Amino acid sequence: MVFSSVTFLFVFLPLFLAAYALLPWQNLVALVFSLLFYAWGEGAYVLLLLATVFVNYLVGNHIQKDRARRLYLGIGVAFNLLILCYFKYFGFLVADVLQLDIPPADLPHLPLGISFFIFQSISYLVDVYRGNAVKAHSFSDLALYIAMFPQLIAGPIVRYGAVSDAIQHRHIGLDQVRSGAMLFLAGLCWKVLIANNVAEVADTSFALDQGELDSLSAWLGIIAYTIQIYFDFGGYSLMAIGIGRIMGFEFPPNFNYPYISASITEFWRRWHMSLSSWFRDYLYIPLGGNRKGPIRTYANLLIVFLLCGLWHGAAWTFVVWGLFHGSLLVIERFGLGGLLNRLPRPAATAYTLLMVMIGLVLFRSETFVQAGFYYSAMFLGGAEVERTLAEIVTNENLFWGALGVILSAPIVPWLLERLRVRVVSNPALKAYGTSAYSLLMLALFFLCTIYVMSGTYNPFIYFRF
Repeated sequence: MVFSSVTFLFVFLPLFLAAYALLPWQNLVALVFSLLFYAWGEGAYVLLLLATVFVNYLVGNHIQKDRARRLYLGIGVAFNLLILCYFKYFGFLVADVLQLDIPPADLPHLPLGISFFIFQSISYLVDVYRGNAVKAHSFSDLALYIAMFPQLIAGPIVRYGAVSDAIQHRHIGLDQVRSGAMLFLAGLCWKVLIANNVAEVADTSFALDQGELDSLSAWLGIIAYTIQIYFDFGGYSLMAIGIGRIMGFEFPPNFNYPYISASITEFWRRWHMSLSSWFRDYLYIPLGGNRKGPIRTYANLLIVFLLCGLWHGAAWTFVVWGLFHGSLLVIERFGLGGLLNRLPRPAATAYTLLMVMIGLVLFRSETFVQAGFYYSAMFLGGAEVERTLAEIVTNENLFWGALGVILSAPIVPWLLERLRVRVVSNPALKAYGTSAYSLLMLALFFLCTIYVMSGTYNPFIYFRF
């Protein structure tokens, strides 16, 4: 179930919060509800999740106390990668690489969230091996870390050391609950009001065939998709962080205004930060990072982003998308980065956004053929019959899309910072501001409820991964 569904908002979440607040066994409540959450969408595959936790628990114990700890680390990492490769990449290998004719029904089912919980499992083993974390006190502790429902399906990817103390002991204050609730509501608004509205434009545009796709539709479609993927995934991350905070956990931030980046290098420091840091710490640095000369650095970047592309999806389009970003990073290290630094920041940001959108065409397209005619419509002109703006977007789409553009930049925090001095210096204004914000969030939650209850378009991009 997605966070923006009726079942989650009005059944699962209230029952969980009530049990979590009233019963004395918070870890047990969190674990049971997390397993129910996963079983709701994946049924018996919850046993795969538990089996993965069990093996990692046993291996982690051996890594910390056994002399052959390096061997056990290799066994544990290989086990996790084998699970991931079988369920996520076996179909790609036999159908797309080996070109074998196997019925889709005979291929493995892709369990939800497998990329996320496998990466968390690997980070647990490596951190125990490196001494950055102590092994889990019990199987249930590790199960709660890996299966915790707020971040199980789509992250953020959490390190065990960041939550291990909170698993053992945590204090939940009223301010923590309030701020967590506000984060959850903000994420829900991002997802339901902004991402879902612009998704209609993006999906309509990408559904057009070559003879129907004109230049305006193509550009509006990729702009809409650029907004959608940020507010879809960013909204889900905010909701996950908010629920985690209500539970007494602090999950890492996942986005930091990536669309204001002045280079692709900066973009990857701001976009999906928990994944970027995972690849940096567990792949790029172990490969040698930038310590072994420029040629090795360039090769390491391409390897990392090749695997980053595959992590996002088992398809050649994702492979090329990853290599595209890796190549851009190599080019920036080769000299383009210095040029971007000398350009006015708006110009460098415009370049970065254009490269991101060019890459997202590949990310969104089902085939290279579709990506090819989409690029053709964007840059060479598409179908002869040009659509008008009103034929492509509704006023509702346009309003929420424009709000998405505004919220993609730190304009609101800048305004709040400017108003902060006045508010803090005047207690009446401070009380008014707090009340007004709470009322605004409640009104937006009511609006989100109307959208959700009416059964409006409610996709979630990262369920694919």
